[in-house]
Amino acid sequence: MQGLLNWIDARFPLTKVWNEHLAQYYTPKNFNFWYFFGSLALLVLVIQIVSGIFLTMHYKPDAALAFQSVEYIMRDVPGGWFIRYMHATGASAFFVVIYLHMFRGLIYGSYKGPRELVWLIGMALYLALMAIAFMGYLLPWGQMSFWGAQVIINLFNTVPVIGNELSTWIRGDFVIADATLNRLFALHVAALPLVIVALVFVHIVALHVVGSNNPDGVEIKKLKDENGIPLDGIPFHPYYTVKDIVGVGVFLLFFFAILFFSPEMGGYFLEYANFEPANALKTPEHIAPVWYFTPFYTVLRAVTLTPFAGTLAMFGAIAVLFALPWIDKNPIKSWRYRNKAHTINILVFAAVFIILGYLGVKPVDPLFKELGVRMTEIYFLFFVVLWVHNSPAKVKYVLWFTILAGLVLLIDFYRYNPKDGENAAQIIWQWVFPIVYLAVTVLLPGIVKSFNAEKEVPTRVTS
Repeated sequence: MQGLLNWIDARFPLTKVWNEHLAQYYTPKNFNFWYFFGSLALLVLVIQIVSGIFLTMHYKPDAALAFQSVEYIMRDVPGGWFIRYMHATGASAFFVVIYLHMFRGLIYGSYKGPRELVWLIGMALYLALMAIAFMGYLLPWGQMSFWGAQVIINLFNTVPVIGNELSTWIRGDFVIADATLNRLFALHVAALPLVIVALVFVHIVALHVVGSNNPDGVEIKKLKDENGIPLDGIPFHPYYTVKDIVGVGVFLLFFFAILFFSPEMGGYFLEYANFEPANALKTPEHIAPVWYFTPFYTVLRAVTLTPFAGTLAMFGAIAVLFALPWIDKNPIKSWRYRNKAHTINILVFAAVFIILGYLGVKPVDPLFKELGVRMTEIYFLFFVVLWVHNSPAKVKYVLWFTILAGLVLLIDFYRYNPKDGENAAQIIWQWVFPIVYLAVTVLLPGIVKSFNAEKEVPTRVTS
């Protein structure tokens, strides 16, 4: 065996790669369960690629045959239902894992130096995942697939000057038709998987160059022994490979429980309208994208100044995440040692993101419409408040509260229309959401010292 290994090493750096990225890659010894989600994302990627390959063996990318081919896979192909549900459930599982992975980066400051590039590559991966998920969403050629794609592609119509030409170019036709299905199928099964695999590789390499972050936000490479080994580091293998197996086992229990007993998840993972073939002459009662797009869909619906303004807001809600390393410049990485206002700010942001997602699947009525506007306001205010918290000891909190609260009320003044009684009533009472949010995250730390106190960051990682 050693002779075979030597023969391979002379032609390919197998042992070198193993040591650098596993056996001798030193990671902080205080990883917790939040660090499962990186490896789980890799697992789900493999599930999606393998199940996708088997699906393409029977799927027909033809507008006249696509829906029937999916039914054929489900009913006649041996084990086809299992592969199809694995792929569909895997798509939602992918975004659950990715959102939790991103949240971990947010609470522990994993986007800060020297990991800015790791974060940017990760965000590029997120965009690629959204693109491939949208394209795969169209492929079943069901009612919600067809009309959801209609809504998303028509967003490009709002782009000034080139909007119509751009949306026609994306569709490959003047309407969503066979040409659209074929080009999105090609991108879904060939082009974007290659992009995602390449980005995953670059993401891991970039991470291993700067080293993993940890719950304390302490750089373990600063303290090493005489052999150059971090004092607070342990080899990734076998310690974390074994630990990750536990995470994989728990994840697969939930994954297969959903797959076998509730693959539709009440219509959130697989919408009921998608069990009907696409019909360009029959519009579903309520059109909404699949759940992992709905937070941004709510942002789109909340901004009604112009159609293009809504589109800009939706894409801006994603683009602002790229700027996190330069918005949050506080030298303390982990929320363990930031002030209480920062912790509340992050928890509110997570809650707002979930609420935005829920509102995206609900029909538009005055209550939900206005709540969507308020949650959108808080979503974008989060990044301003994050920037305000850069220097807690120096910031003038009362002044910032006055400015931001005044901005919210000014927007309300221009939105208020007394002739629309129901909408006006919603505007009047729902102003409390952003104002209370600003009071807790900006005004309170300026009044109560304990809400503005930061803790001393240890020089070594804690248990």
